[in-house]
Amino acid sequence: MALPLNIEELVHGKTIEWERLEFKKGWNPEVIVRSMCAFANDLNNWGGGYIIVGINEDAGQPVLPPEGLPQDELDKIQKKVIELGNRIIPSYFPIMQPYYLEGKHILVLWCPAGDNRPYSAPDSLGKEGGRLNSYVRVGAASVIAKGETLRRLQELTARIPFDDRMNNQATIEDFNLGLIREYLQGVKSDLFNESDRMPLMDLCRAMYIVKGPIEHVRPVNVGLLFFSLAPERFFPRSWIELVVHKDDSGREFEEFYFKGPLHKQIGETLTFLRTNVLAERVVKHPDRAEADRFYNFPYRALEEVLSNAVYHKSYELGSPIEVQVFPDKITFLSYPGPLPPVDGKVLKNEQHIFAREYRNRRIGDFLKELHLTEGRGTGFPIIYKAMANNGSPAPVFETDDKTYTLVTLKVHPFYGASVNGKSIKATDPDHADDQGDVLKIKSLDDILSFLNSSDDQAGDQANDQAQKVLSNSVHDKVGVILSQLDKPKSRTEIFETIGLKNHTDAKKRYLDPLLQFGWIKMTIPEMPSSPNQKYIITETGSKLLKII
Repeated sequence: MALPLNIEELVHGKTIEWERLEFKKGWNPEVIVRSMCAFANDLNNWGGGYIIVGINEDAGQPVLPPEGLPQDELDKIQKKVIELGNRIIPSYFPIMQPYYLEGKHILVLWCPAGDNRPYSAPDSLGKEGGRLNSYVRVGAASVIAKGETLRRLQELTARIPFDDRMNNQATIEDFNLGLIREYLQGVKSDLFNESDRMPLMDLCRAMYIVKGPIEHVRPVNVGLLFFSLAPERFFPRSWIELVVHKDDSGREFEEFYFKGPLHKQIGETLTFLRTNVLAERVVKHPDRAEADRFYNFPYRALEEVLSNAVYHKSYELGSPIEVQVFPDKITFLSYPGPLPPVDGKVLKNEQHIFAREYRNRRIGDFLKELHLTEGRGTGFPIIYKAMANNGSPAPVFETDDKTYTLVTLKVHPFYGASVNGKSIKATDPDHADDQGDVLKIKSLDDILSFLNSSDDQAGDQANDQAQKVLSNSVHDKVGVILSQLDKPKSRTEIFETIGLKNHTDAKKRYLDPLLQFGWIKMTIPEMPSSPNQKYIITETGSKLLKII
């Protein structure tokens, strides 16, 4: 049974931090049992880790192509892993899956964080059994827990992070199979192809989103947050509230609520901000050819702040994430404050922050698989860099250390500024010879910026540039697909028009990018795999079609 992730991205450390990956050239049970124990203890609530047997490593990096394992040894090794699990106290068993990678057989051991910490493993597998020690991860190594580290581990006895706990108020029927399969397809997991033939119970166990004996299987909270249609049924006010203030008086505003699975909330909120709030300015100067281009708020910073708010919020508290859009700033408020040793002083003075513990060990993994967050400790540098690259003021982080965390992103200082008393706009006739001269499309970001602006037309030069960029960055059939979707059409109808067969690979190559950019949409979005599914162009897609 495949694992709920993309094996190639796992091996290359694209979705899981290197500290949570361990590569073994061959089968070495004494070393592997210690790493199993260390990942089970999960001292920092990182969510366990992965042991990949059959790939050598050099300074923590995989050496490819794999060394590989003999195919006839795979079953024997998996039986040995079960024996090792019984040598750990209390017993602990990872989830195993053989893979065929670059022409070689490898074995992946997924070692989720255990529910019965602390775990101990023998330092020797001889007849006498060896001495039992509790192992933890320090960097990329599994070491014996001693002193302060051992004390911290002992404090975690029977403490399970909220997102990894069973929810006795829900049942497996509260999961939506369409959401689960959509996620597996999105992360390109091999489990997607198996999921349409698997009982829901087996699929949920493979994804580790249920726990308990067969007579009392219950969903895990993280599963309900991502794969139930209405998580707020189980977690009060677990949504994002967005308020757009029309002025500084506080009396004129509009409120919007984004509910549903966490990754859907993030996506819909970001789409709203991109469409209704973000705007670009192009300032041309009389003394030089190059124009200045900047946004009121850089999208990359908004994305990282919002995703981290969703990641680090406590879902035990009935408090939503609050996003407030003002003319001069956007604020993100989440509850509660950060976990020690991170506090208000650290937030204000450090651009590189490495938390020792994490409130939600599973939520982060799901978001990273979807590429909605980066690795641990990278969020702050990304936000600072995005603001600096746009010429925006540095972000402001505040907390009272207990109840809240507030992030403020200030508007670009020259957004809405004036030259000779006239407002600077992308199409101001005093700063551009003509519309086509201002709109220069050199990249996909330029196209996305145009689609999010209020402009409706582009010059002939921009049309040609846009077609070239789309061909290089997306594919060469964007225009022909969009042009036929003024009315809903099925995948088969779409692909027949462009001379392709209705295969999954064709969908991934030609339709999925258009869905992700919001240029087309499904007619039955709640059931992505429905046999009656059709696709139709969106308003943004229609705007794009006009310039290509």
